[in-house]
Amino acid sequence: MTLPSSITIRRPDDWHVHLRDGPMLQACAVHTARQFARAVIMPNLVPPVTRIAEASAYRDRIRRAVPAGLTFEPLMTCYLTDSADPVELANGKQQGVWVAAKLYPAHATTNSAHGVTSMDRIAKGLEAMEKAGMPLLVHGEVTDADVDIFDREAVFLDKVLAPLLRRHQGLKVVLEHITTKEGVAFVEANGARMGGTITPHHLSYNRNAIFKGGIRPHLYCLPIAKSEEHRLALRRAATSGSAQFFLGTDTAPHTADTKECACGCAGIFNAPVAMQVYTQVFAEENALDHLEAFASLNGPRFYGLLPNEERITLSAGSLDVPERIDVPGSDKSVVVFRPDTPINWSL
Repeated sequence: MTLPSSITIRRPDDWHVHLRDGPMLQACAVHTARQFARAVIMPNLVPPVTRIAEASAYRDRIRRAVPAGLTFEPLMTCYLTDSADPVELANGKQQGVWVAAKLYPAHATTNSAHGVTSMDRIAKGLEAMEKAGMPLLVHGEVTDADVDIFDREAVFLDKVLAPLLRRHQGLKVVLEHITTKEGVAFVEANGARMGGTITPHHLSYNRNAIFKGGIRPHLYCLPIAKSEEHRLALRRAATSGSAQFFLGTDTAPHTADTKECACGCAGIFNAPVAMQVYTQVFAEENALDHLEAFASLNGPRFYGLLPNEERITLSAGSLDVPERIDVPGSDKSVVVFRPDTPINWSL
């Protein structure tokens, strides 16, 4: 198949973004805003974003961090805790502050210590979300010490998410950053009420890459990359044209010193290269005709929003992005994600 020299699509959105706060926000927000018109912002700050006023203030800080001339709208989420307030959830949705709420199982990933310890404890909050038409965004992993790290997603689907969907049958759910064939099948089996986001890095490498030539901390994220059969299942889902799957980078910056240490942080900063990597994957799968749906149409449809009218063009050519970005006011930097395989597209 002969690839085109360029492809033009509606400007995409990113339905899963970590922008952090303070100097890191100043360093990273511009890279998401250059690629995406809107982004669902994760609320796992310290302390987490659990109230309407906190989300509104954080949204203002994000808008100020985006340089003039870039059109970008942050879409805010509520961090669910065991004491989640149903009234606050419903009011935040009605006021246009929350677009969704985020479920972190306690201690599942970065800044999730305040996460949910039992689905029973948030049942009333989920009922309020169900009535308000507010989607639930799920980090789909159990944290039981006796469950292997590579099995956490599959066990979560069976033990936690399936019963939750039966209990709250009107609730819309996004299984975020899917990493397994079981995750793909679970989304497909639950029809239009369920979506799944897929990251560029989980499409690009399997777990072997983390240990290629030694431990490679900048390929470590949670959920951790799985075996090749799972990566291939993700690529089939993303490029299939199914409306249930859409773009979510899970870009998650950490400074290099906090990755390259005895207990390195989980997270991959892919914002500067996201669309270039996705386009490479779709080109390799002979599915460029499905890229616009995955990147620009399926997410807005799930969230009940209009797609963007603006267009972007990706051109065949070498990847031209810095290897690191500096964090202002410090001597620290963040390493930009790069797969081992070539990326032959530029934005």
